Amino acid sequence: MNDRDRVERELKFSCSDLNTLRERLQDAEAERQSASLFEDNMIYDRRGELAEGGRLLRLRLVGKSACLTYKGPASFDGGLKIREERETEIANAEELRAILDHLGYTRTQRYQKYREEWRLGGVTICLDRTPIGEFVEFEGSAAAALARRLGLDPDAAERRSYLKIYEDYRQTHPQAPKDMVFT
Repeated sequence: MNDRDRVERELKFSCSDLNTLRERLQDAEAERQSASLFEDNMIYDRRGELAEGGRLLRLRLVGKSACLTYKGPASFDGGLKIREERETEIANAEELRAILDHLGYTRTQRYQKYREEWRLGGVTICLDRTPIGEFVEFEGSAAAALARRLGLDPDAAERRSYLKIYEDYRQTHPQAPKDMVFT
């Protein structure tokens, strides 16, 4: 894998109608990669040192699978978020949590979503349903072109992460739980 493969290029949009977008993907002959799968995402940090540098360490659980992801600080080109991303599958999530704990990392945040993945022209399209709304993400070097093709303006893309979107949501919904989880 070369370094270019380790760079995430992402556009995210709030989406009021995933069904219409799904139809557009079918019309464009996109290939559905997975049905809607439940994801439980846990963010780990040690005394805030990762967050302070704009970095993230995430453990994602999907069914019996687990994946550890590091994301570096983000930069932006219009609405396109660009950042280093390194990811590996984990055979034993419980053992990884114990290792992180011994290294001084604690779970600081958690968010859940249902994700359905599609693929078209080298771009992965993720249809996400979260506790606070529906979103679509385009990931890949042609993300902006595909977003435009499907009727979305890359310059209007959401620049915030799900964690920041939820943090802002809690400002106007103080009764919301600490973590972005389905209740």
